[in-house]
Amino acid sequence: MIEVEGLRKTYGDFAAVVDSTFSVEEGEVFGIVGPNGAGKTTTLKVLAGLVEPTEGDVEVAGFPSDDPEMRRRLGFLPEESPLYEEMTPLSYLQFFADLYDVPSDVAEERIAAALDRLELDHRERRLGDMSKGMKRKVAIARSLVNDPDVLVYDEPASGLDPVTTNSVLEFTRELRAAGKTVVFSAHNLYHVESVCDRVVVMNEGRIVARGSVDGIRERHGETTYHVFTDVSPARTDALAELLDDHDAATEEVGDRFRTVVPDMDAVEAVRAAAADAGGEVVDIRTREPSLEDVFLDIVGRPMPGRYTGGGGGELDDVAVDGDGEEKRRAEPPEGAE
Repeated sequence: MIEVEGLRKTYGDFAAVVDSTFSVEEGEVFGIVGPNGAGKTTTLKVLAGLVEPTEGDVEVAGFPSDDPEMRRRLGFLPEESPLYEEMTPLSYLQFFADLYDVPSDVAEERIAAALDRLELDHRERRLGDMSKGMKRKVAIARSLVNDPDVLVYDEPASGLDPVTTNSVLEFTRELRAAGKTVVFSAHNLYHVESVCDRVVVMNEGRIVARGSVDGIRERHGETTYHVFTDVSPARTDALAELLDDHDAATEEVGDRFRTVVPDMDAVEAVRAAAADAGGEVVDIRTREPSLEDVFLDIVGRPMPGRYTGGGGGELDDVAVDGDGEEKRRAEPPEGAE
């Protein structure tokens, strides 16, 4: 449904996206995550046909991203989506349906169905008098008036209360169940984990990890075991070596002592050390890394730069020395992400 090959987008000497390649299957929710300035929003705008790539091929729903016919197959929800505040939800959505040449009877039914599902009741109220959550629901409904095959959602639940956020996330799952293809970006990685089938992680304009959430956790994360004992384990040679190797320690937690270890052999070492101290293991808890844990680890690693050199126009990676310091760096233009 979406094919991106060798995408680059530069603004003068600054490269917002570098050699990005990925595909999105029909009927899946595909996440794009990364820190501020990673290139997420630029990528989404290229997919929506709002930004022209500097290099590379981008195809959406069988059309090049700059083909006007592609835009008829796509619904776009930007992070900031100002509405015409003097209009009502019904007049606003009908206006956009007219832009897409949706027959009035079809538009009326489609708009009503979307607003019913989004539980927006005040449909004749002036948009300027509505809360942020209500406005966001109207913007989501707007992305659906043309019955698109592909939806591009940038921070769809940004700034919303928990109830509205859960409603938006559940609605995204329903879009997938209805066969829609959704590209989804959010800073809240729990939202990404809860709705996305596959994810790419971007940093410094590059894709640095990709796959299912479980697959990314397996490749880049580390399962740990939290061993609770009723006494502080004796610092045996085996336990001392274990803690030193993992830069770890035993911590007092209430009336228990917790030691975090990487595997079951290490759990046995803690058990033996607790027995030497006259105690025992009272609880063992397995902790799987969250997407946020993995994300923070990945984006915290030194990265090759993505900034271009002065004046030549050609993309040239910035060298990074052994201390992680960039040899040459240009500042990104305002608003480039």
